Amino acid sequence: MNWDRIEGNWHQLKGNVQQQWGKLTDDHLHVLAGRRDDLAGKIQERRGVSKDTQKQQLSDWNKRIRQASNYR
Repeated sequence: MNWDRIEGNWHQLKGNVQQQWGKLTDDHLHVLAGRRDDLAGKIQERRGVSKDTQKQQLSDWNKRIRQASNYR
């Protein structure tokens, strides 16, 4: 699933994001609104992970939702 679709379907995906990164609150997710760079920065800040780790986590999550939704 590309990030345009993620942004467009953000309301449906917020729960999935919160399951993946539990330290992100509803308020964080509302403000982020599916913007990849903002989400990546917030993951790095709240989880205390390196930029490389955050990129890998975001990539893995994107692959899982793509497979689950059958979007190519």
